[in-house]
Amino acid sequence: MVRPEVLRCPTCGLTLQVEAPARGQRAECPRCGSTVSEGPHGSLQVTAALAIAALILYIPANIYPILRMHFYGAFSESTVWDGVVSLAQTRQYFVALIVFMASIVIPILKLAGLLYLVVSARFGVGRHLHGRTRIYRFIDVIGPWAMLDVFLLAILVALVKLGQIATIRPGPGLIAFTAVVVLTMLASASFDPQTIWERRR
Repeated sequence: MVRPEVLRCPTCGLTLQVEAPARGQRAECPRCGSTVSEGPHGSLQVTAALAIAALILYIPANIYPILRMHFYGAFSESTVWDGVVSLAQTRQYFVALIVFMASIVIPILKLAGLLYLVVSARFGVGRHLHGRTRIYRFIDVIGPWAMLDVFLLAILVALVKLGQIATIRPGPGLIAFTAVVVLTMLASASFDPQTIWERRR
């Protein structure tokens, strides 16, 4: 039997004796209405579905071109990896490293970590709960780096600088990459870290 916890309202400071809320529920302060405690939220199935969908789209996001350009009759396409290589060839190694980490390494690490957490929480695999918690914190920390800002900025610069002399259009890789970013964010938001410990209580 789970004993009630003694908690303090973060807004008004009222001390309360609160039982652990059920999944999807929350306990509110009777004086000010602030949330004092929340029950588990999210769904492992939803997290798994979103992560797998993002993992599937990760392949076309890195294979198909992000930009297509017509320049004085010449046609060229650029993938994510082409952009990294081009930056490295022009000796912009730091920018190339950032693009490589933010667009290729971090998304796959985040998706693999989420899937591992879902599988281990669903089937109760292993006993290293503190290790899983550290993995979740790592995913939470690197999450903001797996964003589309770098590519949006690169495309904007290309459109502004070359718009008068070349025709630049987004490729299918950009659509896939955007979908990967959105699905990864949703998968991360839908995962409840309490499920790591839920089966051990």
